[in-house]
Amino acid sequence: MFSVTELNNRIKGLFELDPMLSDVCVRGELSNYKIYPSGHHYFTLKDNESSLRCVMFKSSASRLRFRPESGMGVTAFGRVSVYPRDGAYQLYCSALVPEGTGDLQIAFEQLKEKLAGEGLFEPAHKKPLPQFPEKIAIITSSAGAAIHDMIRILGHRWPMTKVLLLPVRVQGAEAPAEIAGALRYANEFRLADVIITGRGGGSIEDLWAFNDERVARAIYASEIPVISAVGHEPDVTISDYVADRRASTPSNAAEIAVPDWHEMLESLEAYDIRSRQAIQKKLTQAAQRLETLREKRALSDPTVYIDNRRIELDHMRDRLSAAADKTVSGKKQEFVRLAASLDAMSPLRVLSRGYSITVGPEGQTVKRAGELSPGDPVKVFFSDGHADCRVEHVEEN
Repeated sequence: MFSVTELNNRIKGLFELDPMLSDVCVRGELSNYKIYPSGHHYFTLKDNESSLRCVMFKSSASRLRFRPESGMGVTAFGRVSVYPRDGAYQLYCSALVPEGTGDLQIAFEQLKEKLAGEGLFEPAHKKPLPQFPEKIAIITSSAGAAIHDMIRILGHRWPMTKVLLLPVRVQGAEAPAEIAGALRYANEFRLADVIITGRGGGSIEDLWAFNDERVARAIYASEIPVISAVGHEPDVTISDYVADRRASTPSNAAEIAVPDWHEMLESLEAYDIRSRQAIQKKLTQAAQRLETLREKRALSDPTVYIDNRRIELDHMRDRLSAAADKTVSGKKQEFVRLAASLDAMSPLRVLSRGYSITVGPEGQTVKRAGELSPGDPVKVFFSDGHADCRVEHVEEN
């Protein structure tokens, strides 16, 4: 007879004695994926017909390079055993590999999406590079070929710039912390006008330090413009997205960071030639204008100018006088016309033809006989005077 605990332990022993179950590889879909405060990961691995309980302890989960999510297809590695307390078997997972693509690529896409959502890649946050940097800090390995190429190119293109090397490891577990620390150090003490960080080419694992979130946030927080120069032209890292400028290679970063003094000299010589030509053209035009002015009679005989102005003044006065005479003549003719019209309408003109005007006792002009009565005093106006009269008789027609 067994107790429950004894039976469960017996079954557990049987599982552990089976070498096949001590190192298994299971493919399925993640479900109910949960991360507990203890750091342990609990989830279910399932297919169309069955499910398997799984646990990944903190020590194994810390080695994950991507963030597992429910619904993701994976391959799980580990051992199968029984948990005596529940009497249920489960997979004690030691590693997870996503299906279809590598775990590093999954981790890259997840971090890229996260940082993009926070705005770390926005062009508005990109700082312009100084045109003539006095000091450049290079954060890379002191043993790699990249640093020698950059120093050589910087010295050839712009030898006036001072180059400061902050040596760090560029691959391995310790590399991200060292790179991020060097970025913060350079900013804290304002060591340079521009920072170049990167390394030469390699596999995705070799370049992985520049896909680390700590490095990305240190670049974003940098007040000094940062050029990211990681690997070769096809290689793209998270650092390239966050940096103020991406260079295809470390050598290209050196070319971007400083101008070429040979090209600057050629530009200055071209500007000098164009400025001399422009000045010569201005002098030639001024000389031609001076010669034209010298030939003008006004300079050889200043009175000519005054005489010409006098002639113009006489012509102007004649035109003004003629215009005034024309205006006065027109006004006179208009006055005569209006006077004639007014005279034609004058009562005196009527009286001169033998007519008279009778004014009643109240000073009103008498128009009808019925307006007068016998005995009324009236005045009769003629063209050459008037007569005071009295009405003797009134007869109306």
